[in-house]
Amino acid sequence: MERKIVILLGPTGVGKTEVSIRLAKLLNAEIISSDSMQIYKYMDIGTAKPTLEQRKQVAHHMIDIVNPWEYFSTGTYIEKVKKIIEEVFQKGKIPLIVGGTGLYLRAMTEGIFEGPQADWHLRKKLLQEEKAQPGKLYKILKEVDPEYAQKINPADLRRTVRALEVFLKEKKSITEFHKKFTKPLVYDFIKVGLTRDRKELYKMIEQRVDKMIEAGLIEEVRNVLNLIKKNASSDIALPSLQAIGYKEIAGYLADLYCLDEAIRLIKKRTKMYAKRQFTWFKKEKDVKWFDITGIYNCQRIAEKIFQFLKRG
Repeated sequence: MERKIVILLGPTGVGKTEVSIRLAKLLNAEIISSDSMQIYKYMDIGTAKPTLEQRKQVAHHMIDIVNPWEYFSTGTYIEKVKKIIEEVFQKGKIPLIVGGTGLYLRAMTEGIFEGPQADWHLRKKLLQEEKAQPGKLYKILKEVDPEYAQKINPADLRRTVRALEVFLKEKKSITEFHKKFTKPLVYDFIKVGLTRDRKELYKMIEQRVDKMIEAGLIEEVRNVLNLIKKNASSDIALPSLQAIGYKEIAGYLADLYCLDEAIRLIKKRTKMYAKRQFTWFKKEKDVKWFDITGIYNCQRIAEKIFQFLKRG
């Protein structure tokens, strides 16, 4: 498997973390996280990061690399990952990419555009327009770049603002950039996907959210909010604050609704996110899917994947 990279993908809550650690041991691999929220320090419980004990068992990369009041682009992610991949190969090991952030994975395998740098003044102006007239920005995006508007959730304000920023600064749509300025990483990627019956996955998601609350998610969110307040020049559209779990608990802490409602929203939005991930990943090319419905023995799942990879 020289110069080959294994990608383990799948929806949130499906069991990637436990399986990846066992698979990494079988492959003699190091894990590179492909999760856009696990990059943030102090956000451990709500992002379901591998525990410190798990990280001692297998080397992990791209976890806890930025502060929650900082911005981190997909382009920066790719630049960092390129260096890590080479370092892992130099050790004679295999890079095992694990995660559910489809954009990161696609940027690696198919490329990403290098758009203009962030214009915070323009973003602030756009957000003010959206606040005055909710839904206005997505409506404009549908007019100037209907193809990209279809790809994102209408409620995804961060990506909507970025798309309009690119259009206003470059007079070109993000879709045009994607088509003309792509640079995939030059490796042989082997994609393996984990899937479960939806009802089973949704039940596991509900149980995981309950465990997060028991583990201290409320206090973790309070701490993150305090850190952002002390260190951020502005909390406008901070990606960290858009993370499922943190956004809802922040609403509870701001007395917008009760804790039960916050928990209900977290469960509902996590399920919706898992559904969107399924849709995204089903469009990925050359994924070998493993249906692990009813299988909770992570070692057994890892061994199945390992046998498939050995045959390949």
